[in-house]
Amino acid sequence: MNQTAGPTLASVAAIEDAAELLRKAKHIVVLTGAGISSPSGIPDFRSEGSGLWSRDEPMEVASLTAFRTSPERFFNWFRPLASHIYNAKPNSAHIALAELENAGCELTVVTQNIDGLHQKAGSKSVVEMHGTLRTLSCTDCFKQFESDSFLKPYIKDGNIPRCLNCNGILKPDVILFGEQLPQSAWFDAQRASRQCDLMLVVGSSLEVLPVAGLPMQALDRGAHLIIINHTPTYVNVRADVVFMDDVARIIPEIAKRVLHG
Repeated sequence: MNQTAGPTLASVAAIEDAAELLRKAKHIVVLTGAGISSPSGIPDFRSEGSGLWSRDEPMEVASLTAFRTSPERFFNWFRPLASHIYNAKPNSAHIALAELENAGCELTVVTQNIDGLHQKAGSKSVVEMHGTLRTLSCTDCFKQFESDSFLKPYIKDGNIPRCLNCNGILKPDVILFGEQLPQSAWFDAQRASRQCDLMLVVGSSLEVLPVAGLPMQALDRGAHLIIINHTPTYVNVRADVVFMDDVARIIPEIAKRVLHG
């Protein structure tokens, strides 16, 4: 196993090893977490000192029960994060993954993120495990709306989004604690993981089940594994290549070698 550590750019040899695995792969799954969006200015949840859960108790502000009992508290907590997401642009890692897919790589992105940055970068095959902020649904009549026109006044003035049909509160279509994952997304993610011959874990500490178990489903069927994350994961020991480095530098370097030699 090639392993690099620290903030410096990973060795050329390790990057070339990773690129060679991508060149040979017939179907690639890229499992992405908050770390791929951090370079776009979106805070993650678990980093010590800066993560959202270092300041707030998730069950108190981001659970389905908390939303139902005190939606005002949820929207007050969510507002800064919604602002970061609304204003964020894809970074070089998102763009490089989209370039690989658009160049003909059989590539499926399975993301734990709700920011839509993979799609904004041009990725087409994206499975959103934790929902999306791109739409909102009414908690009373269940009508769904595109979020753009509601997010601007919410982010600017704190106006809680209300249904245009019945004036019920609109809930972002993101998965809160206590909610089940979208069944179709979970089935798609498992199928892709079991059929791939290479999985990249990008910017995820693999601490949230059941998504954290997807690499093992791939490994158990003989797939290769590349890890790109600042902190160790439970499957580092099983990986072919590990980069403990910045995803916005490593992924473009790998993609450049895959696409241009």
